[in-house]
Amino acid sequence: MRTTADRIRHAVSFEVIGIIIATPLAAFAFHLEGGDSSVIIAASATIAMAWNYIFNLGFDHAMQARFGNTAKSTPIRVLHAVLFELGLLAFMLPLVAWYLQISLWQALLMDISIALFYMVYAFVFNWAYDRVFPLPEWKKADIV
Repeated sequence: MRTTADRIRHAVSFEVIGIIIATPLAAFAFHLEGGDSSVIIAASATIAMAWNYIFNLGFDHAMQARFGNTAKSTPIRVLHAVLFELGLLAFMLPLVAWYLQISLWQALLMDISIALFYMVYAFVFNWAYDRVFPLPEWKKADIV
């Protein structure tokens, strides 16, 4: 399994790259002022970093217990991304509605759009991260 330092590197790099991509996209897609887009994306990233660490640690422990390793097939990666985004959505929905003074329905539509972007981004990022920083156990099993 990954070390704490590796998990921190993963979470920070994921969020920094995500902020750089998502902030202007959110401003454009939702007709937000740059400041509001920045606050929403930065708050999402901050909450997501904590959730990322907790979720990935739990997911890896579950995989280790179930399969004896943490190598993720494509279907497992899809499940991982969907479950992560659903958990994040539960945290973010009331905060977005409150900050932007919009209905929960409007916030849900906005959050779903952001979550769809991040689901695709998470899949691509995690696939690339696992190839750049593979675990030794994966090399031995010829999984990478």
